[in-house]
Amino acid sequence: MQNVELVVERRLRPIFESIEIGNYKKALQDVEKVLKKNPTIQCGRALKAWAYIRLGRDEESATLIKALEAETPSESTTLHVMTLCYKETDQLDKICALFTNASKLHPGNEELLSQLFIAHMRVNDFKAQQTVALQLYKLKPRNPFYFWAVMSVVLQALRGPDRNDQQKSKLLLSLAQRMVDKLIAENKLEASQEVQLYLQILQYQEKYQEMLEFLEGSVCQKLYPGAPHSIKIDLLKRLNKWGDLNKLMKTLLEADPDRWDYYQDYIQSTFELIKSQEKPPETDHTVDMCHEFICGIMESQPRKHRGPYLARLELNRLMVENRYDREQLFGELTDLLLDYFRMFGDKTCCANDLKLFLEYVEPAKRPGFAAKLMQECRINPVTLPSNKEHMQRHICSLQIARFCGAHAALTEEHLTALYTALTLHYEHGFSAFGQGLLPTDMGPSDPYALLAVHIMYDRAWHLQRSEPLVEALCLLHHLLSNSINNFHAKLLALQAFHRLGLLDAAHKMYESLDIKHIQLDSLGYLHCAQLCSGGLPGPTKHLFDQTLNFFINDHQNSVEFLKTSYNFGSFSKLIEFLDFRDRLSNSLHFTLISVEALLLEIVCFSGTLAQNLSAYRLMRIKPHEDRIKWDELSDNRDLTIFVTWDPVVDYTKVLPPGETNGETLAVALEPKTVEQQREEFRQESYSQEFELLELRSGLLRLTSSFIELFTKGTDEDYTTAVDMRRHWEDLFARIRAKGRQPMSAKFLVNLLPSRLHLILRMPYESTLRTVADFLLALWKGEKHEDIRSGAEACIACLVLFVFTVCFDKFSQAPTPSQPARKPKKKVDPGADQNNHEAPIVLMTDKARLQLVSDVLRALKTGFVESEAVLSSWELPLLSDSLAAALEQMSLGSKSESAARMNLMDSHQLEIAELKKLLKDKLKLINKSI
Repeated sequence: MQNVELVVERRLRPIFESIEIGNYKKALQDVEKVLKKNPTIQCGRALKAWAYIRLGRDEESATLIKALEAETPSESTTLHVMTLCYKETDQLDKICALFTNASKLHPGNEELLSQLFIAHMRVNDFKAQQTVALQLYKLKPRNPFYFWAVMSVVLQALRGPDRNDQQKSKLLLSLAQRMVDKLIAENKLEASQEVQLYLQILQYQEKYQEMLEFLEGSVCQKLYPGAPHSIKIDLLKRLNKWGDLNKLMKTLLEADPDRWDYYQDYIQSTFELIKSQEKPPETDHTVDMCHEFICGIMESQPRKHRGPYLARLELNRLMVENRYDREQLFGELTDLLLDYFRMFGDKTCCANDLKLFLEYVEPAKRPGFAAKLMQECRINPVTLPSNKEHMQRHICSLQIARFCGAHAALTEEHLTALYTALTLHYEHGFSAFGQGLLPTDMGPSDPYALLAVHIMYDRAWHLQRSEPLVEALCLLHHLLSNSINNFHAKLLALQAFHRLGLLDAAHKMYESLDIKHIQLDSLGYLHCAQLCSGGLPGPTKHLFDQTLNFFINDHQNSVEFLKTSYNFGSFSKLIEFLDFRDRLSNSLHFTLISVEALLLEIVCFSGTLAQNLSAYRLMRIKPHEDRIKWDELSDNRDLTIFVTWDPVVDYTKVLPPGETNGETLAVALEPKTVEQQREEFRQESYSQEFELLELRSGLLRLTSSFIELFTKGTDEDYTTAVDMRRHWEDLFARIRAKGRQPMSAKFLVNLLPSRLHLILRMPYESTLRTVADFLLALWKGEKHEDIRSGAEACIACLVLFVFTVCFDKFSQAPTPSQPARKPKKKVDPGADQNNHEAPIVLMTDKARLQLVSDVLRALKTGFVESEAVLSSWELPLLSDSLAAALEQMSLGSKSESAARMNLMDSHQLEIAELKKLLKDKLKLINKSI
């Protein structure tokens, strides 16, 4: 018998491999040969069902799987193949039933119970997980199984159906703690992961004192000796043990004097001790003692570290923030910043360090500070940097000068001169210090060119002309020819192309960034949203598919991450994986792209009506069901990707030092920090994108409701269409009432305006409302000339598919001799019985067909006119003055040629794509009428 099984397994293995490599037809042929000789082999039939799924023959596969389920298989290979079938058909709950039945047949089988636990994990059935884990522990009393049960209880408290019930959640966490306490009392803890889980359980219950005692106890010291210091630091802060925290941070800083985060906690503990007026022994409980400790580290270090110097700046900043007298400060903040520049100005991070503290310098004093930095560099219009370090100091001073508003009041002539100087500095730096670098390295003089691009955008903004921005794009092209992997330059070029409306050039630049994996979510907003408003349906569809594939595959792969975490006991990562999966599943970007992809698919419908309806059915749109979890959407955008030195204060309104008008100038002109302003921008832009998603989702549901109405024709479909029409109107009324304003475009790196404003300006609302009224009246059979005349003016591509569906329905209607369907007449119980209304004139199906034909002809006329406009579109050209400026800057003919090609190619491609789309629509209309 065993030999027979081995022979069968040897024959089935090539079939499994054929399916895995994509050779489905061969696998199906081979498995049918095996089943012809042995028709009862369960694994063979499971492989056949799997091959059917891969070939798209779901009904035949379902029949085979249903027959196998009735036999209650328990053989491991058969169970594995059936699990794969359930995964691919998204029937994860059936995997649970499959292994439950198999484990009942073999109650002592550890492998089956383990697979059953993983099956419950896939569907987030934490209670069932706990039950199975305890069965495993009873069968094999090992710690991993016991802690599977503990983790399942924790997940019930944090993510189960009762997670919002504080009392039940508290009881579950208490149960989890007692389960671990039992092992601790019996001295059965074995691994550091078990200790970490216990610490997490205490943290979730906010039992910080117990957590601290356990962390310092013998069990934790034995099993988890490498516990991060951050755990104890956080506990001491939560327990307000500032004296202990101060002593701990001093010890850690003496061992590692360059840890900026340690200095922050050390200084915070000092100020908290001052507030509480506590003076524990061996602590620094005054600002003088704190300053002395920091200075001692400065003097004792063999080489200069940035940490203590940043700490001295932070100490002074907090003293200013806590309104210490000027005499108590350890020097002027600007003087300390100048000393820091002298010490670390040759490091690329210096400008970012200075920027952290410049917010706390009075805005009127910042330009003077920037001037001092420029003087320290000793570079004038006739001198150049002598070495790379000297050049980096100059770059740092220029970046800080822009942040301090040095460019805000410059005239156009001065901006042009500054741009020229920066370009020449870039060329000198590249020729002198940028040779022989690796392709992955950024040139040391690249920041000169990046600053020059910002300067030219300032010119374009002041003049409200595009020529300076085109010139900046030429410089970026020149920069990227020297530093091919400078992503800062690519991001600026992407932003500039979108500002100019050059979508094809922007798309090529986006592709050159090679954005992958999680970046598709965090950085996709830079480009995907803008593509929707352009005329590039082909590239747009490809990008949407690529983005959506990442989200779908990641959701499937995340299950394997959870499985691995359980197998290796990495319980501390389980919650992180679950949170990460939820953030991706509920990503605003993912949801918006999903809706846009469906709308784009409908817009691009061509061919026969039957083909279009078949494609529409595959979308599985349910207009009556809103599948978006609006309250759980998350904003995963990375808004810090751009390195910016733009001023955050309107320096044209800054008063000179001393003229404060009776109030503190820093508070009057800059009440919020850079982080606070960025967060406000994030919230406002998120709100606008959220409302954009509402409109696009409403448009999709409105459109699909009429497709369903004219293909199925039930009363429920009519009610849904009426609801969607009302929802569409309410959406616009609610969003318009909020009065949203576009994001400012004053600086190049500012967020691009949301498409929400374009939709509100365009006649989307009135057009779709008119079409909806026309279709509803058409369905009821009422004559309504006003609606007809309004609908005939509609030329939106999106509604064409709806009208072709209507045309097909009424062209297949019965002849006029047959009675037309009459709607049920609604009776108003409060109406006057003697008040006789005029009878409603119902339309025959032939009359309805004529109406739809008229609308389609009106659409055809609009499409023909649109195609004529596109054919006569004039392509943009570079002006002679711009070409001369490029030649004068010695950027070469390649940069000028690249600019011309980007301008012309983008317009030509969009025109060609739009004309192709219109031709497809005309063919669809011609087939209908």
